Amino acid sequence: TVATSEPAYPPWVLNDDPESGEGFESALVYALADELGFDRDDVVWGRQTFDQGIAPGSKPYDFNVQQYSITEDRKEFVSFSDVYYQPDKAVVALPDSGISQAESFEDLRSVRWGATIGTTDMDYIEEVIGVDDIAVFNDQAATFQALLADQIDATVISVPTAYFATAVQVPEATIAAILPEDPKDQGFGFIFSKGNPLVPWINEGLAALRADGTIDALATEWLASAGDIPEISE
Repeated sequence: TVATSEPAYPPWVLNDDPESGEGFESALVYALADELGFDRDDVVWGRQTFDQGIAPGSKPYDFNVQQYSITEDRKEFVSFSDVYYQPDKAVVALPDSGISQAESFEDLRSVRWGATIGTTDMDYIEEVIGVDDIAVFNDQAATFQALLADQIDATVISVPTAYFATAVQVPEATIAAILPEDPKDQGFGFIFSKGNPLVPWINEGLAALRADGTIDALATEWLASAGDIPEISE
């Protein structure tokens, strides 16, 4: 049993349909199930909000997959699998926000920022870029709506999500810059209830998929890379 978000967004899950096996995380779950000896029909999907997934306590599923970044703080309340993907972070902004001319974190601190609550993207804006006043939204869609409504100038999201968002969800926006690695963000992992004994078993499956090239192949198929977008460093 696997949980994902409601709704689930491309390129991680296509058409809000995890059962399709289309999208990086959906395809990865089915590849993992096959590696562990399960038939496709054995995989049962559920839905849960991002905040519910990282909350302490028992979970009504085996694991949750919705781009959860592994952090030491979160490990106090839940267990994680090994990393299945490590994305770069990107700045998404409207072309007239002035961010395209930014060359440093100091330049970035002069604009209005927004982010989705509970995400490492929000932590990055606050702790790495050094922004004190961040508008907070309940989900990614609300963050993008605020951008279009000129309530904020920019947000931070992973590069693959940024490519899809600027192509489909907010085509008025652009990827203004790639940001340096977040030292607190260890990469994406499946999330489990604290101490779940399935974690080592799932990690064995992920290790096999990594060793035979399956994870890299799925990333190439479903996820975009940063390309030639400029990087802003401190």
